[in-house]
Amino acid sequence: MKNISKRRTILAAGGVAAFAAGFSETAGRMVGKLAGHDKPKHRVAGDAPEPEFRIDAQGHLSVNPAQQVSYTTCLGCTTMCGVRVRIERASGKVLRVTGNPYSPLSTDPHLPMKASVRDSFKSLTAFEGKGLAGRSTACGRGNAVAQQIDSPYRVLTPMKRVGPRNSGRWEPISFEQLVREVVEGGDLFGEGPVEGLGSLRDLKTPINADKPELGPRVNQVAVLSSVNDGREGFARRFFQQAYGTINFFGHGSYCGGAYRSGSGALFGDLKKMPHCKPDFSNAEFVLFVGTAPGQAGNPFKRQGTLIAKARTEGKLSYVVVDPVLNHSSNRASGDRGRWLPIRPGTDGALAMAIMRWLFENERIDSRFLGFPNAALAKENGEPSFSNATHLVVVEPGHARQGRMLRASDLGVAVEEEQRYKEGDAFICLGADGKTVLHDQAKAAAQLFVDTRLLVDGKELHVKSSLQLLREEAMRKEMQAYADACGIPAATLAALAQELSAHSKRASVVAHGGMMSGSGFYNAYALMSINPLLGNVNWKGGFVANGGGFKDDGNGPRYNLETFAGQVKPSGLPLGRNVPYEKTSEFAAGKAKGKPYPASAPWFPNASGLTTELLPGAMQGYPYGLKALVLWSSNPLYGIPGLRTRLARDIADPKKLPLIISIDPFINESNAYADYIIPDSLMYESWGWVAAWNGVPTKSMGARWPVIEPKAQKGPDGRPVGMETFFIALAKAMKLPGFGAGALSDADGNSYALDGPEDWYLRAGANVAWLGKEPVPDATAEDLLLSGVERLRPLLEKTLKPEEVAKVGFLYSRGGRYQPGKDAYDEDHPEWMRNPMKAMCHLWNENVGGSKNSLSGKRNTGCGTWKEPAFADGTPMRKLYPRKDWPLELISYKSALQNPYSIGATRLLSVHPENPVLIHPDDAERMHLRMGDLAEISTPDGSLKARVMIHAGITPGVAAFEHGFGHRELGARSHRIGGERQPENRKLAAGVNLNDIGIMDPTRPDKAPWVDAISGTSVRNGLPAKLRRA
Repeated sequence: MKNISKRRTILAAGGVAAFAAGFSETAGRMVGKLAGHDKPKHRVAGDAPEPEFRIDAQGHLSVNPAQQVSYTTCLGCTTMCGVRVRIERASGKVLRVTGNPYSPLSTDPHLPMKASVRDSFKSLTAFEGKGLAGRSTACGRGNAVAQQIDSPYRVLTPMKRVGPRNSGRWEPISFEQLVREVVEGGDLFGEGPVEGLGSLRDLKTPINADKPELGPRVNQVAVLSSVNDGREGFARRFFQQAYGTINFFGHGSYCGGAYRSGSGALFGDLKKMPHCKPDFSNAEFVLFVGTAPGQAGNPFKRQGTLIAKARTEGKLSYVVVDPVLNHSSNRASGDRGRWLPIRPGTDGALAMAIMRWLFENERIDSRFLGFPNAALAKENGEPSFSNATHLVVVEPGHARQGRMLRASDLGVAVEEEQRYKEGDAFICLGADGKTVLHDQAKAAAQLFVDTRLLVDGKELHVKSSLQLLREEAMRKEMQAYADACGIPAATLAALAQELSAHSKRASVVAHGGMMSGSGFYNAYALMSINPLLGNVNWKGGFVANGGGFKDDGNGPRYNLETFAGQVKPSGLPLGRNVPYEKTSEFAAGKAKGKPYPASAPWFPNASGLTTELLPGAMQGYPYGLKALVLWSSNPLYGIPGLRTRLARDIADPKKLPLIISIDPFINESNAYADYIIPDSLMYESWGWVAAWNGVPTKSMGARWPVIEPKAQKGPDGRPVGMETFFIALAKAMKLPGFGAGALSDADGNSYALDGPEDWYLRAGANVAWLGKEPVPDATAEDLLLSGVERLRPLLEKTLKPEEVAKVGFLYSRGGRYQPGKDAYDEDHPEWMRNPMKAMCHLWNENVGGSKNSLSGKRNTGCGTWKEPAFADGTPMRKLYPRKDWPLELISYKSALQNPYSIGATRLLSVHPENPVLIHPDDAERMHLRMGDLAEISTPDGSLKARVMIHAGITPGVAAFEHGFGHRELGARSHRIGGERQPENRKLAAGVNLNDIGIMDPTRPDKAPWVDAISGTSVRNGLPAKLRRA
């Protein structure tokens, strides 16, 4: 109690200063209003805009003729919720953004699609209490980021750098000049010849004739994108299918990729990395680890809504395990929501302790785990299955060590092309002790197997997957796990007991907190608890996303997937996410008797790695880049340590000759670009985007330009953006898949791809016709009330007559959404209708059969606890002991800011900067007080920040909220032509942890620290120290 009272006193004293510093402008306005100055327009509503519609007591609704309300999709974060946008007709200005009642990401329960647009408006009003029963909301950020549309920092015309890279000087150029120079190259900057994209598209000449696995020269062009905002299919069509490069990467490796990778291991796909979420509405207990529902994770707004309902109206209780106390644990949640502090990067110790207790106390779901195939599991009332009973080769030195025993290994005839693939069955032991093919098993198989089998005349040591996982869990005592993670052993046991008590209605989920030096195994271990509970695909359990409606495939109306002359990219990706053992370097090393170490780490069990692309390219390993395209991507801000390591190299045109950016703003990365092309922003864009996860029904948000795009018009009268730029490049280089005859319908008729509407409207037709039956036609009133009437000329020009009203129907409702009642199976109400079809892999043979490319040591194929370590396996604390670096530095997600929202100054008025959070015990030890300026150092950098003393943080941890510390996005003024942008130093507020991310000293290339399996950034658990500045 004494410590709590002391903390309250400290916070109260600090709060006065914080209010004065951050809210002086707001306070001034408040005082002015109270004094009678700046009299508001309305006595009650103040300066709020006029309402968009009114409804009388009889339910008659009348719309405001001065405003337009349209349903579309937000891009304030990667959740991309459905929203309704209020627009002032006279100016085209966005007045306010709130939720779309048709979208499950914004409303629960969401409106059925058959409800008219007029009825959707009524559902938002006080009439019959509908507005409260079906509240449709946007978050604080979603409300604020519309401000960026009118930002003075927007790029609205193509620009070419003047002077050196990152000099902050640009000249506007015509669209025609842009396309010509980018395609043809030349002495573009007076620095020597630069090869253009035209000549770089060489699909035949190898990068290195001595290393043919690298692929053709076209791979020396790379594309870094951000999140799929519903337009990635178009971009990939250009750069991969038409242009031909293999190097097209997203942001996952520096976002939440470690969690996705661990989940991908569980579900057997380490490239697409499928994952599940709890069925919040029906869950009874959820353990959140490294994710804060309602503050972070995706979809954070929907999660927050469902959890608040379930803990109030349902049976849900939950525990959030995180180094920082977050918004999910508060007084409103009472005992239903609890916070448990943990040391960064030690989540695997927590997971293995829970598993140890489940094994020791025989609380695993043995019945579920015993079924070796899907058909047998369903016959016995289980909607999923696992490889718990499948046998693994553990014979030391055997060629198949770490991999699953297969039918072909036992002499069963299998076609050669199917050997060790899907057609080659796994092996189990039946109750009678005899081997059985997993897909032919008619009864449960043995769970715990440790035996020797006669294979090819020799005894072979094999164990079942579950046996290996149990051994791994039992490798350490409960107290050892407790010591590692800082959670008492009794608490770990209580968590395990709580999970087992709720079994199929309990689950474990994680996310960004897994981005540590042991992130992959932490995530894999946590996710492996779920099948031990037998909860996958159960109502109230661990459930799959419902997915979307495939817009850009070979659909029922149009084929947007393939085209004549398309290219299949080949070669080795610069992220090195392929087996090192298949390279020429390995072969040469093996011939010399020393195949390990490689020149840098390889990541065969990872997806595309932006984290590794630039470090590898700058080292020329395995090859260099000739051109880099940044599409709304900002890796120098987002990847810990990358700016420190590579800023000087990226500034050098000799090391990277051409950098092209497509972006609405100048950010920390494209400030180094040679050309910046404007792109559509927020409510100016087209697109079709599925819910990322957390929606068990099919959900597809529509993006369409509800306001006129502000970018300069190109020669064809269309606004310049990603699509128009790529189409122009394709035509200039005469690439397939664009221009006349590029698209085809289901009957083989051809259509031109000349503008974005040619693509997205036809994609909409595919969405409209998918499913059991097409969607209904929109009424004339639907189109009028929703603003889609403005699109009618384009709809009628582009689509077939029977498609116009159906695509209009989708746009009028902001997408297509499966009814909420369809979440559960009609025949089995306790099962999910859209299940996770993949088998649960308690042992992943691709991981277990791989080796560390630096040490040559074999990787563990199941969840385990490994302390945070560098690429060669050296523990971080061995090189950076606690006596020299007593703190561990982390970042956490903001409920308001994200990496690109800083320009929404409304958010800064609420939360102007990000102090460093430290525990009162650490503050006392370091003689720091609330508000002191402190220097935070890691082995590779330092920065200064204000101190906030916070009891809601694990002792020994320092934490920064992510989204601050910008150098660009308005924080620095650029000269464009003869004009200088305004400069707003408030946009530079706070600090960015990634500026002091650390290098991996065990790597030959001294690149930033990444997880050794997943290749994902390490931003949690950095060794650090702190002192008064």
